[in-house]
Amino acid sequence: MVSTIRTYLEPIAAWFGSLGVPEPIVHWGHPLMMAIVVFVMGSFVGLAGWRGRVAADKDTAIKSRADHRKLAPLMYLFIVLGYTGGVLSLVMQQQPIFESSHFWTGSAVILLLGMNAVIAGTGFGKNKAMLRTTHAYLGSTALCLLFLHALLGLKLGLSI
Repeated sequence: MVSTIRTYLEPIAAWFGSLGVPEPIVHWGHPLMMAIVVFVMGSFVGLAGWRGRVAADKDTAIKSRADHRKLAPLMYLFIVLGYTGGVLSLVMQQQPIFESSHFWTGSAVILLLGMNAVIAGTGFGKNKAMLRTTHAYLGSTALCLLFLHALLGLKLGLSI
């Protein structure tokens, strides 16, 4: 399976490599861009979601839910694109794909956020409180896992 996936990714990585992207950007571009997505956008999205749930002021809660609803899909898109870029970066650097904890935590985050997207996309099962709570805790778990993922990524980046 690993060789099959790598076979599909190598032509794409070779095309990006042909663009003459400097090695430091190939090596550190993914971590830099994803740090912005995770620490800035992710923190804002998570806080807005929780503020929408717990704010005593109704107007604050409504605004926070609206902010969360607008930015969470974009954050998910950027994380999926960043995941793809990170895998391609590993291929471009001739590194193994499936051997790092960083890869597996990233995969788990995509799965958790995908589940959250399905929950939200179904309207929380016609606005069921249990699904809203599940959504909140899945998202929080994904965000915490992203922080661990960043640490594992730093460790990986320094090792190659």
